[in-house]
Amino acid sequence: MSNAGLTIFDGALLRSIDLNLPELEHGVTGAQLLEISESKVSESLSGLSLPPHIKEAAISRVSAGDDVSFRRAEFNREQASEKLGVFVSAVADALTDTPVVVSILDGSTLKLILEDEDDFAMLAENLFTDLDEEDKGKLPKSQIRKALSLMGAEMGVPPLSDFPILDNIIKKHDADGDEELGQAQFAELLQPILQEIADVLHEKPITIVQNVEIFNGSKLRKILADEKTLKCLVEKMVKDNQGRADLIKNLMIENGKELGLPPLSSENESVALLYETIQSQLNKRDKETSDASTEEEFMDALKDILGRFAELLESTPVYSATTL
Repeated sequence: MSNAGLTIFDGALLRSIDLNLPELEHGVTGAQLLEISESKVSESLSGLSLPPHIKEAAISRVSAGDDVSFRRAEFNREQASEKLGVFVSAVADALTDTPVVVSILDGSTLKLILEDEDDFAMLAENLFTDLDEEDKGKLPKSQIRKALSLMGAEMGVPPLSDFPILDNIIKKHDADGDEELGQAQFAELLQPILQEIADVLHEKPITIVQNVEIFNGSKLRKILADEKTLKCLVEKMVKDNQGRADLIKNLMIENGKELGLPPLSSENESVALLYETIQSQLNKRDKETSDASTEEEFMDALKDILGRFAELLESTPVYSATTL
């Protein structure tokens, strides 16, 4: 799936890759086979170089953990095709568990923002408000760096580690000092910096590879089908003297990862909206989840709420990406 320069590789494309190696007239060494395997996978993934951890996992599986011996071994065409299949399956499985997001930053996203005065004004205002934690109405110039970090790859700004020229751009616009700026001055300084970043990326685009965790309700449904695991999570919190009225809320927040729930973050509007929707449903169930309710009634209420959350995630999956 792709959108505006962003592509998510989840392993599906690799399931139908051609595993035949008709170009092999003779045998091939394990080392050569690994090069062929990586090349075929990369070609199927639009030229993407495999992230190191995925490549290492695939090599470990195809070599049965003995990389050195495998590279020295000789394989005929049939054996090579079989080993290629193992390598491809390992990569596909890794991408299924943890898909990879590839973003091509070419300045187009930034240019769209800059071309619309209202969009840029809203962006600058939101960044200023988020950074002005003490509500002073002033920010030091140096906060421009943090503003760019907050925008991130999703808004077309690459991280400094992938875009070292960013440091030069910031210094060029004298945005490293302690001089304090009001909101309007902050926007005036941010605009030319974003324009220069966009121009540089237009000349030389950058590809950003990220791991992405997809929350689509599948893990939550597995937990709901495993009542023993669900009860263990509840009992752990009950031992911590959690009141039943608040237990469901606390369970989702403190054990969200185990349940397959997206982390509650104010920076992700879709996640905040999901939790608000569930919170409103929880408010309606307060009487049913009171301390006086039986264990069976409580578990029924819990499964009903989590089941609703699973439905919401299934219809509106949440993606959480981390730069590799």
